[in-house]
Amino acid sequence: QVHIVESGGGLVQPGGSLRLSCAASGFIFSIFPMGWYRRAPGKQRELVATITSGGSTNYTDAVKGRFTISRDNAKNTVYLQMNSLKPEDTAVYYCNAVRTIYTYWGQGTQVTVSS
Repeated sequence: QVHIVESGGGLVQPGGSLRLSCAASGFIFSIFPMGWYRRAPGKQRELVATITSGGSTNYTDAVKGRFTISRDNAKNTVYLQMNSLKPEDTAVYYCNAVRTIYTYWGQGTQVTVSS
């Protein structure tokens, strides 16, 4: 059975940092591209960052230079290091695994950036 569990969200002041973690099980993690998405209040879900099985990364323009996605295949975990956080980063952040016809989602973790 597939499990994807996000953690690390919370309340942080503007300019602060958080590190999100996504622990996966039930599939061959090392061969799956992984991604972080977010859904802000009243908005559609959007892609934040992706990382391939080989470690290549991609970011949406809004987070380039501030967020870093990484993965540890030995721990079946993908991370999102978020620095210089802004109020507009407030959203529920979701972890995603997708390969061919297989796609898996976590339940999300809330990130709130506010003073």
